[in-house]
Amino acid sequence: MNFDSDDFFLGSLGEEDGVRREALRDIERERARITAMPLMRKARSIYQLINALVGTFPERDDLASHYREIMLGDAGFIAARIAAAEGTSLYTMRMENAVQIKISARNIISQSAGLRMLGFCDESYVRLLREEMDEFRYLFVAWVAGFDRSTDIRDDWGLFY
Repeated sequence: MNFDSDDFFLGSLGEEDGVRREALRDIERERARITAMPLMRKARSIYQLINALVGTFPERDDLASHYREIMLGDAGFIAARIAAAEGTSLYTMRMENAVQIKISARNIISQSAGLRMLGFCDESYVRLLREEMDEFRYLFVAWVAGFDRSTDIRDDWGLFY
């Protein structure tokens, strides 16, 4: 039995629950849309690259462990914030998520400089990571440019206006 399939979960709702079934299908379509976005695909690619990269770090080294945790955390956070931004139409909320993404991306770039200085990995890996981050930045800028300022409610914090 495949517990991951939609049929298993949707089948447990009962035939009379068409509204609920359609809502779950809508959720799945939205998840698929977000997963297919070029920005999200690049974010996932970066996470996989960082996961492979940190696997080459020295074992039983506190500083290497610190870098490992920080970099994986930032990479995972980026994908989560993209999904969160896509889950709302409010300009301010989308921009708040975008700012958090930018901070995490810049942290990864800064951490890569530390990796180079500490010699935790081959220089070619750091160069590859930086190239991926640069490609992500281009996709990110285009994504943010698509945010609609007219779909907002002022939050009285004075940002993004």
